[in-house]
Amino acid sequence: MFRSPHTRWTVITAATTTLGLALAGCAGTAAETSATDAATGDDTFPVTIPHVYGETVIEATPERVATVAWSNHEVPLALGVVPVGMAEATWGDDDGDGVLPWVEDRLEELGAETPVLFDETDGLDFEAIADTAPDVILASYSGITQEDYDTLSKIAPVVAYPEVAWATSYEDMIRMNSAALGLSAEGDQLIDELHAQVDAALAKHPDLAASSVLFSYIDPSDFSQIGFYTTLDTRPGFLQSLGVPVPDVVVAGSEGSDQFYTTVSAEQADHFDDVDIFVTYGEADGAIIEQMQADPLLSQIPAIAAGQVAILENSTPLAASANPSPLSIGWGIEEYFALLAGALD
Repeated sequence: MFRSPHTRWTVITAATTTLGLALAGCAGTAAETSATDAATGDDTFPVTIPHVYGETVIEATPERVATVAWSNHEVPLALGVVPVGMAEATWGDDDGDGVLPWVEDRLEELGAETPVLFDETDGLDFEAIADTAPDVILASYSGITQEDYDTLSKIAPVVAYPEVAWATSYEDMIRMNSAALGLSAEGDQLIDELHAQVDAALAKHPDLAASSVLFSYIDPSDFSQIGFYTTLDTRPGFLQSLGVPVPDVVVAGSEGSDQFYTTVSAEQADHFDDVDIFVTYGEADGAIIEQMQADPLLSQIPAIAAGQVAILENSTPLAASANPSPLSIGWGIEEYFALLAGALD
């Protein structure tokens, strides 16, 4: 199963929102820029944030913010706060420096050095996190376990995910993380601006807005299974939130499930008859489309037979931006929607 988009990513935007520009002037040049320096809101402390493992009380405005897992660092960065440490990007990184291009752009806008990068290849690096001496640890979009949470809580207050691992929408991530920083009003403004960006981009592709999209992972070495992401996952969940139709097989696979990914036998290819666009990962040459069309079972799926397949090139920034986050949206939403809509041509 394809897990990289959930386990190792970090993201940002080159197209800075109005809010980001306004807050950039509040940030210093050091990686320790704090929420106190950036704060313009009316949040008062202590702040209590409920999550899957209970409640976290943050007594005062954090001076040193650390983040773990995928994209949590984008909330403070968007609000003008530079974390002291964040997860290293190991998927979608185009230059091998552990930071995706939109994060690099935002750090440059803030005049900040790259924060300490936590290597999460084999799990959380608790020692490295502790070494940054954080006042708060943001993990509202993550899959941290109870054990992880307990260990992190010995370092600093932790904002864990609300209910289901890796199922937090980017809006809820912004709400939870901005509240922890005392910047709830700024977080709400950021959400409004991102909604406006997304709506404007989707409006350019009315056929896409009316087409059912299945976000899948097809293993080119094993066509016996069709893997797809449920609506708990932020990729199809994002499209669903925009009113893009959800295929029946995804609806059925999502009901009563706490999993963001599932598989069915290729012998059930007829369950995918109402899919208009098949989205999957693959090589840029698109060879996987011809391979699927040559398969006796996958070729029975109308979207595949018609070539209505959108390929997200493996380990590229655009593929990473398909998992929407506060700063990746401005960087890649236009190109992403254009790729999906292009599959209908």
